[in-house]
Order: sequence, then structure tokens, then C-alpha cells
Amino acid sequence: MLETSGRLLRLLSLLQMRREWAGAELAERLDVTPRTIRRDVDKLRELGYPVDSTRGVAGGYRLGAGAELPPLLLDDEEAVAVAIGRRTATGGAVSGIEESSVRALAKLEQVLPRHLRRRVGALQAYTAALPIATTAAVDHELLSLIAGAARDRERLRFSYRRHDGESGRRLVEPVRLVHAERRWYLVAWDVDRDDWRLFRVDRIDGRPLLDRRFEPREPPAEDVAEYVHRQVVSARGRVEARVLLHLSREEAVRRVPQFAGALEEVDGERCLFSTHSEWYGGLAVYMASIGCEFEVLEPPAFAAEVERLAGAFARAAARHRDG
Repeated sequence: MLETSGRLLRLLSLLQMRREWAGAELAERLDVTPRTIRRDVDKLRELGYPVDSTRGVAGGYRLGAGAELPPLLLDDEEAVAVAIGRRTATGGAVSGIEESSVRALAKLEQVLPRHLRRRVGALQAYTAALPIATTAAVDHELLSLIAGAARDRERLRFSYRRHDGESGRRLVEPVRLVHAERRWYLVAWDVDRDDWRLFRVDRIDGRPLLDRRFEPREPPAEDVAEYVHRQVVSARGRVEARVLLHLSREEAVRRVPQFAGALEEVDGERCLFSTHSEWYGGLAVYMASIGCEFEVLEPPAFAAEVERLAGAFARAAARHRDG
């Protein structure tokens, strides 16, 4: 009986891992016959778990939608990751899930083994995160509606507030939601403007209306997340630069925070640093603080600012020595 119960739990765990399994695959994973799999599936159904099946040589099984959520089977690392994610959800950029997150966390921690509760508690006690501005928080139902429209290829109609405060109606074909710079953005094809547009989700007023379906288009970039980053940087008037660091990429990774920019290996002693800042002066000072020789590749305006500041620093140091 214990062996059968353990196998049922393993079978349920496998069904939760993938959308669909072939019967032969399940039998191989559990080291049983396909007939045993069929009997175990029948037992799961008797226990109230909706397992759908297809007949034939290539027949398979998948966990269907039911009235109740089946038990979620997690390994140690997955359980810790989910618990930490729930702990941080109350300070996130999605509103309306704080209370649900607390309830979910309480249920999860109640069934966590003691050694995992200690790990989760330690991570919570000895880590900290800056809170995200509540003005950028968006309702989780709004995000779900937009994501569903993108999945089902349905147009959306909504009222949108521009940065100057003016509102207007938009008809769009949603493609992707991206979380960047502590905000949620919708990448969509604007039907009336016949072009790609980026919309801050927190500026969408009210509940969008679903419209007719649309044929999918090629997205504005292969990497949509990077596309959003470039658009946001440009909209904020930030400056970008490419710099050759006289450091191996391995060493540069230790000195340069990941959020500061992208590092690309050139050879064993140099790497390319693509970065951005609010202004060239601040970026020049930051480059000097890395503590290595560097060459500005582009843009010329940044190279000129580095030269200007280098002269100013040299004169200040000379005056200090003479004084």
C-alpha cells in the first residue's frame, strides 16, 4: 500500500510538471507497465483529480481543470523559491495580491519541513529590498486580462493617459507584457497609428474592452525585453555609451554590477562595456571609479566630456599640490 501511495504521488507530480505525457513515458519514468499507469490514473480520478486521457497508440494523459486545486508537489529548492517569492510579493509592482500572498505563504510555511522553514526565515531576516513606488503598481486582474488578450490574439480598447496628463482612446493588438525599470509595460501594435507602441500599464484607465481577434505580426524586435529597455531609456532622455575596458571579462564582472550594463569579451585582457546613465558627467566619474584603463568608443560627446573632466581633475590636483 505504501509503495502504491508513493507511486501515485510521483505520478501526480509528473502530471503537474508538463501539459501532457504519453502513457509509455510515464511508465518508463515510474518503472511500471502501461497497464499499471492506467490503473493508477483511475485511482487518481476516484480521489477527485481530473486526469484527461486520449486513446490510441500515441495516447497520453494530462491533468485537467477541476473544481479544486490538487496538492502542489515541490522539491526543496522549489518550495524555498516559492516561499521567498510570496514574501516579497507584498512590496511588488502588482497590487491586489498582498493579502492573497500572505494567506498562500501561511499555508505553505505550515507544511514546510523544519529545515526548510529555517532557510526561508534566514533569507527573509538577512535580506532586504527597496520598496517599489506604489504609484507604478497595477492591479493583478488588469495584468491577467492583458496577458489573456495577447495569448488569445484579441484586440484591446482602452483609455490611456499620456505623460502630459491628456487621455485618449486606443485600439491595440497586444503582444507582450514586460516588467522593466520598476514598471509594467505593454508592447502592442497601435491600429490607428499603424505602428508599434509602448504603453505603461499603470496609465490605462478602467478595464480594457476585448475586441475582435487579429492575425499575429512579427514583434518589433527579437528580444522584446531589450526593446522595452531601449525605449524606456530613450524616453527618459538617458545617455548611452560603449567603452573598452582594459580588464578581462571575468575581472570586470567582479567590479561592475550587473545592472550597470552589459559586458562582452573582446580577448583575454579586454572587454566591451555597454552602459547608460542620466548624464555623461556622472558616467565619466563612474568609469574612472572602476579602477582600470579604458577607451571611449562612442559617442563622441561622451569622449569629449571625459576629456573635459580629466583636465578639470588634473588642474584641481595641481592646485592641491601647490597649496
